[in-house]
Amino acid sequence: MSIEQDIRRIGERAKRAASAARKASTADKNNALARIAAAIKASAEALLRANAEDLDRARAAGLDAPSLDRLALTRDGIDSISEGLLQIQALQDPVGQISQLSARPNGLEIGKMRTPIGVVGIIYESRPNVTIDAAGLCIKSGNAAILRGGSECISTNRALFECIQKGLEDAGMEDGWIQLVQTTDREAVGALLGLDDLVDLIIPRGGKGLIERVSRETRIPILKHLDGNCHLFVHEDADLGMAQSLVLNGKTQRYAVCNALETVLLHRALPQAFLNQLMLALQAEGVEIRVCEDTRARLAAPDQVQLAEVSDWSTEYLAPILAIKTCDDLDDAIRHINQYGSNHTDVIVTAGLSAAQQFLREVDSSSVMVNASSRFADGFEYGLGAEIGISTDKLHARGPVGLEGLTSEKFVVMGTGQIRS
Repeated sequence: MSIEQDIRRIGERAKRAASAARKASTADKNNALARIAAAIKASAEALLRANAEDLDRARAAGLDAPSLDRLALTRDGIDSISEGLLQIQALQDPVGQISQLSARPNGLEIGKMRTPIGVVGIIYESRPNVTIDAAGLCIKSGNAAILRGGSECISTNRALFECIQKGLEDAGMEDGWIQLVQTTDREAVGALLGLDDLVDLIIPRGGKGLIERVSRETRIPILKHLDGNCHLFVHEDADLGMAQSLVLNGKTQRYAVCNALETVLLHRALPQAFLNQLMLALQAEGVEIRVCEDTRARLAAPDQVQLAEVSDWSTEYLAPILAIKTCDDLDDAIRHINQYGSNHTDVIVTAGLSAAQQFLREVDSSSVMVNASSRFADGFEYGLGAEIGISTDKLHARGPVGLEGLTSEKFVVMGTGQIRS
């Protein structure tokens, strides 16, 4: 059987399973999640052995340290993955919820009901937790899922998938509900992207190259974000101690994540002493700084920073590098963010209600924050349990996508025999 035929067979099986998933009760779904969580805990040793195989291959292939860190699975990580399923179990089931119910003059009652999307294809790299997060969220939201992880994580993903299969079997559920593409051949991705008659949504999680390829090759709707070029603007009335703390946390708490800060914008009226203190604090953390001409002119040690190029304003570094620009005012900062940002997460530090409200209204990003670290742009931190990804698109789901983002709405109309005249 060719790879294309195999992927189509998986898609057809998922389509059939989606019908059963749509009808599953909340109790049945919760039981499946609990049994998968138990299977993961019981399989800890096997999971660690499988992950060690992946890590050995990754080191031999020359993967860099951040990639190895994303790939690694520890005993604590296994416990966390299992606990994540129980957190999803505890969340309210969105399927079947009716909202916006209103009565028409003719007596009809019209509302909207949450319904599963159907078959979700998830294409991702490295992180083994995505296998379980994606499966758990799709189970609870009543969707069938086709998982295609990266080749660097294939042994771990296969071991995790065995836990999923065992949990579904123990719960008496359709095992085609969640499927893993077993081949590491890149042709499988193209075949999956071609299943526009079977797959209802594609979610790519990975690097820019993967997301660009998915966007280019499929007609299936996509839920994605391409870049995480996140900004923080320090307004002239900001608490400067707070501002420095938020910059350092947003930039240095973790580098290779999509909600890390990449650009800091400073109001021109801020004290020169604050600018220099911020520079010293960042440099003490090993951060390379790239600045505009105006910012460099105000530095006590201008030779210790690089002059930024235009490309720096739109770059997602995912590294200990930070671009800093001086802005004339709030309007200037908002223009810069909307021109160069990636619609992911942007922050203002301000003591003023008016400035905060303007920033929230006019910055066109999926998460807009006031006096908080950009690192909070995360499904777990937003109370969604786990997330299946972050969307910077403007239709359907936007921002961290949890259970509700894996459902759509349909109109429901309830009458007593009304006819249209």
